[in-house]
Amino acid sequence: MPNTDFSPAEVARRIEEDDAADLFVLDVRNEDAYEEWQIDDSTNIPIYDELLEYDYSSLEEHLDELPEDTEIAVVCVAGITSARAAAFLREHGFDAKSVDDGMNGWGRVHRQYDLDAADGVVQIVRPGTGCVSYLAHDGEEAVVVDPSQYVDRYLNAADERDLEIVGVADTHAHADHVSGARRLAGELDVPYYLHGDDAGELDNVTTLTDGETVPVGEREFEVLHTPGHTPGSVSFRFGDALLAGDTLFLRSVGRPDLEDGAEDAVREAASRLFDSLERLTDLDDGTVVLPGHFSDESGRPLATALGDLRAETTNELLSDVEDGDESAFVETIVESLADEPANYNEIKQINWGKAQPGGNVEALELGPNNCAAN
Repeated sequence: MPNTDFSPAEVARRIEEDDAADLFVLDVRNEDAYEEWQIDDSTNIPIYDELLEYDYSSLEEHLDELPEDTEIAVVCVAGITSARAAAFLREHGFDAKSVDDGMNGWGRVHRQYDLDAADGVVQIVRPGTGCVSYLAHDGEEAVVVDPSQYVDRYLNAADERDLEIVGVADTHAHADHVSGARRLAGELDVPYYLHGDDAGELDNVTTLTDGETVPVGEREFEVLHTPGHTPGSVSFRFGDALLAGDTLFLRSVGRPDLEDGAEDAVREAASRLFDSLERLTDLDDGTVVLPGHFSDESGRPLATALGDLRAETTNELLSDVEDGDESAFVETIVESLADEPANYNEIKQINWGKAQPGGNVEALELGPNNCAAN
């Protein structure tokens, strides 16, 4: 039998590596779900409820809008209604396949990149959630930074490069995704690194402090305490690379309201974040900024020299830092905060060790990335 499914990873590869005209992504979820979170450049025909009832009348009305000479990847929530839609389209002469496990599967995709601009760093990107993690290595040793709950992705990345993982670190206590750092460190019996101000009620944490180093091979991470997004946020310098966590992104900075959303608390945290960003912008122009998140940037890998980031106009908040305008920085943050990440309070409780992950732990973090300040 011919294959009637696309894997989510294949869709991600095709979107990134092939010409956009080679794949048409059709999303059949309801409009509100699509507006909240979607695959970039996809097209929505909101017929989810109709497809549940095997009603294809609305899809038939839209056939003239679909490409006849391009592969169609049909996506829904979990791959059920999309499979029905894809089968209907094939019956009408279209080259259509369903995306296996739908948007649930899309949220689990991880893609990895060896960075030419940062020696010894592998960037691991989740295109569906905007999360970015790293495997930094020297010789035969590696440290994993900000891993997702899908720890096999990091074990495989290390195995592919004949590396031994000797440590696992979180740049902060995450609010948007369930960290896999403790689990990975526990399985490998290696240190789990986290700043003490973000450790909550966690046990078996090797706490980080400003200025100390974490060894990896014959090299080391330098720890920079950069509070603001969280009290214990850190950035790591690794040679010319800056693993900036959620302090500095390529187009924004980390939001400072997820610990305490009261305006006075947000202003205080934003002021700390301003100081942290001033410290980072004092680094050499050649420093390669490697963010912990991204929004709609299409280039891969996600890496920009600090000097280039300063020269660009796409990061308004960084421009305020460069101008020394703390007041404008704080006001912009207070006035432009977006919706919080989905289920962020429950995720924080898990990452702080105050709650155990339940059966819905994978679904908790699905949705748009909302960790940026604006």
